[in-house]
Amino acid sequence: MIDQLNRLTTEMRNEATQNLDSLTTREVVELMNREDQTVAYAVEKELEAISQAIDFIVESMEKGGRLFYFGAGTSGRLGVLDASECPPTFGTEPSLVQGVIAGGYKALVEAIEGAEDLPELGREDVVKYGVQSGDVVVGIAASGRTPYVIGALQAAKEIGAVTVSLSCNSTSELTGEANVAINVVVGPEVVTGSTRLKAGTAQKMVLNMLTTGAMIRLGKVYGNWMVNVQATNHKLRERVKRIIMEVTGVSYEEASVLSEQSSGGDARIAIVMQQTGLGYDAAVELLERTRGRVREAIAQG
Repeated sequence: MIDQLNRLTTEMRNEATQNLDSLTTREVVELMNREDQTVAYAVEKELEAISQAIDFIVESMEKGGRLFYFGAGTSGRLGVLDASECPPTFGTEPSLVQGVIAGGYKALVEAIEGAEDLPELGREDVVKYGVQSGDVVVGIAASGRTPYVIGALQAAKEIGAVTVSLSCNSTSELTGEANVAINVVVGPEVVTGSTRLKAGTAQKMVLNMLTTGAMIRLGKVYGNWMVNVQATNHKLRERVKRIIMEVTGVSYEEASVLSEQSSGGDARIAIVMQQTGLGYDAAVELLERTRGRVREAIAQG
């Protein structure tokens, strides 16, 4: 077991940081910054696999499927974070993207490290959270060998879900359980074995791409505007008005009126109303026909 761990690049000692404890504060942050700069290049090498995973997610969601993240420790927390940010950002139902962490939600704030060693717990959580055939399950593990994640991917495959693995080692055990394997090799960490650093950054970047790429393809972004944003507080209500202004060229006062007329802050409806001259009901019907795609709705209006 020790020999297997030592062969993982995420567990190796970083030669560039061996004297970390003797450096000044400025030297420490400069060194960390240099190491972090390598992460984006590591992600770049996996863009084809990431694109394939996004296409699977889009295909699944267009047929009523959902996206699930399964992970332990830092990987699990990142999955929960990405899932929790989809509803306010893209106006999705909370059930569309779900993050599951080994040990349950208590593990978000308290380390429950033993939970990751149980593949049967991963299998149980797949059943508990109702994963179905046609869903997409992403197993996240920096090491690529976390038993909990392996168990989850195996159970998901048996159910008929599409499986995706995300690891930070080239020799990932998860690869054999995945339809698409994303292996972002970031190299040894600044602090040996602390995968919340470069590995965590890489995982966050990939998860950002998976959900954002899928939501763009699904029409929840118009141009580069966050038109599905939920106007649930003052800042977001003002953001909706700004989006309406920028897209349509109307004044702040006009944008405020359109915002109020569109279910209290639905930028998509407001934009389609203004651009097509349609009333509220007709704009809503048009958006329903185009599955929420603003560009198509304007073209058809």
